[in-house]
Amino acid sequence: MPIDGLATQLRKGVIEFCVLALLRDRPRYGGELVHLMRERQGLLVSEGTIYPLLSRMRAEGLVETEWSETSGGHPRRYYRLSRSGQKAVTDFRAEWATFRAAVDSIFGTGGAER
Repeated sequence: MPIDGLATQLRKGVIEFCVLALLRDRPRYGGELVHLMRERQGLLVSEGTIYPLLSRMRAEGLVETEWSETSGGHPRRYYRLSRSGQKAVTDFRAEWATFRAAVDSIFGTGGAER
């Protein structure tokens, strides 16, 4: 695999769970999620990525939506975690900790690289 595609492949595997994690505290609209993701180095996403993902997660029952009026005029669709979404975040977090520890043990100073 060419190294320039590595970040893209890594993002594809975790972006859904990053979005779900950003919805843990409160409902958010799509543009806000894009902004929050872009603030983190390495998680560059666009509206063209987020909105289809949110639509799929809604169809899968991971998020629920509601429309809210804004002071700017157009209503916004806000996304919040469903119970299934909350479970998915919890499950991913546990799996991620195990996975990360395994990778860190290989690449880390005390790992299997000796």
